[in-house]
Amino acid sequence: MLDPLLTRPASILLSALALSLAACGGGGGGGGSTASSSSSSATGGTSTGGTSSSSTSTDTASTGTTSTDTTSTGTTATGTTSTDSTSTGTTSTGSTPTSSTTDGTAPASTTPTDGLPAAGYAGGCAVPAEAQVENVSSPRTVVGNGTPASCTSDAFVAAVAKGGVITFNCGSAPVTITVNQTAKVVNNTGPKIVIDGGGKVTLSGGGQRRILYMNTCDPDQGWTTSQCQNQDHPQLTLQNLTFVDGASSGTNAAGAYGGGAVFARGGRLKIVNSRFFRNQCDATGPDVGGAAVRALDQYNGLPLHVVNSTFGGRSDLGNACSNGGGLSSIGVSFNVVNSLFSHNRAIGTGANPARSGTPGGGSGGAIYNDGNTFHLGICGSRIADNSANEGGGAIIFVSNDLTGTMSITNSVLTANPSAGFETQGLPGIFYLGNGAPQISGSTLQP
Repeated sequence: MLDPLLTRPASILLSALALSLAACGGGGGGGGSTASSSSSSATGGTSTGGTSSSSTSTDTASTGTTSTDTTSTGTTATGTTSTDSTSTGTTSTGSTPTSSTTDGTAPASTTPTDGLPAAGYAGGCAVPAEAQVENVSSPRTVVGNGTPASCTSDAFVAAVAKGGVITFNCGSAPVTITVNQTAKVVNNTGPKIVIDGGGKVTLSGGGQRRILYMNTCDPDQGWTTSQCQNQDHPQLTLQNLTFVDGASSGTNAAGAYGGGAVFARGGRLKIVNSRFFRNQCDATGPDVGGAAVRALDQYNGLPLHVVNSTFGGRSDLGNACSNGGGLSSIGVSFNVVNSLFSHNRAIGTGANPARSGTPGGGSGGAIYNDGNTFHLGICGSRIADNSANEGGGAIIFVSNDLTGTMSITNSVLTANPSAGFETQGLPGIFYLGNGAPQISGSTLQP
């Protein structure tokens, strides 16, 4: 079977720069409200340099070695934080995020007992039914027998291979399971696969390997349909978990690259009430990305829901990769609700395609969205203190055929410097899509 991913063209970020203002109409607006901005020193859709008045703290992500589930070697993220940004702020009219929740929303996390930032941001946006937590009352596998020592890497890896609903019984205190091999989903063990840490379980890659892998086009995990790139299963949900120190490098035999903590291709992926700290993937490369999560080929273009979750959250906990410190995708729609992205970094150099003499990358400090027809929706979320060596300190959004759309609702984007380029009037964002982004009830500022 020919892997369709191998036939996809690279993005045209550099040549798209001149089109950015025409495509965006010079700034964000719509959605029933009008965005207003003060004068900006960015011209032609690219920033002119300068130093942002808001600097970000550097991240202490450890350097990693080659992941055990890859076949070629690579270099993991060790870059520095960029602080260049010159675009001025944009504040749209409408309501601002509040800490209150209403029926149908995922509640903001209480202070965790491990002393780390809580999952999520109290943005108050309603959570669609399909994006809420899954029922785990009848697990297929319970990892552990009530003690921390019983919650081993081997037990967790075996549970993931078995599929179904997975819960943990590791005692009353928080526990960290450092995996000695990447846990891999077997594609015929669903259709629903739910991993629920109960708010107490941290899964660690030890700075050495990817933590979790799902790939419907990997023959070693089982081909279950003739269209591996567009099938409705497995439907993987990650909820009430923490992922820390995941590291991926190079490309494996099935063409998977990026995704320091989680790589998911095909079927569906949903992330609820979860945290991602100090994850990393290759430090350079034009298309590699997703220090925390790399996603491809979601079934029928349906969205990947990220709800009440935190990526980074503190200066020593940020995620870093060539592109997309938090999320990275090709052709995947994200629905980000009541979530926090901070101190994540895109540390590559040379953009995409790579400028002559550079290795490429460095775009989308928090989120890297690329492809043709897809939608990025952000509601009730905070994206702050992320950075990119090239474009989009917060977000890079490139729809190559100009059919993709983006909306930002009741959210705050601030102090996300882009050292290379961003769209005028949209500080921290490079946008190339269908018309202007729809922005309402949100604050965008350098």
